[in-house]
Amino acid sequence: MQVLVRDNNVDQALRVLKKKMQREGLFREMKDRRAYEKPSERRVRQKAQAISRHRKAARKKLQREGLIAGPKRAAAR
Repeated sequence: MQVLVRDNNVDQALRVLKKKMQREGLFREMKDRRAYEKPSERRVRQKAQAISRHRKAARKKLQREGLIAGPKRAAAR
């Protein structure tokens, strides 16, 4: 991963680097690797994540088709 530092602006470069790392999922992977996870626990977690992704996709599909209401919007003031 590479970030350019312009005009010795290290703070800006750090913000860009953190954003790139967040998008790549590096922070989540580092958090996952902090402690050993048993294979059985990993399977349970992955299964739960897959179910959650499937439910979210199904909910979004139903919202697009107009069968269920979409998320509530904040009232304009």
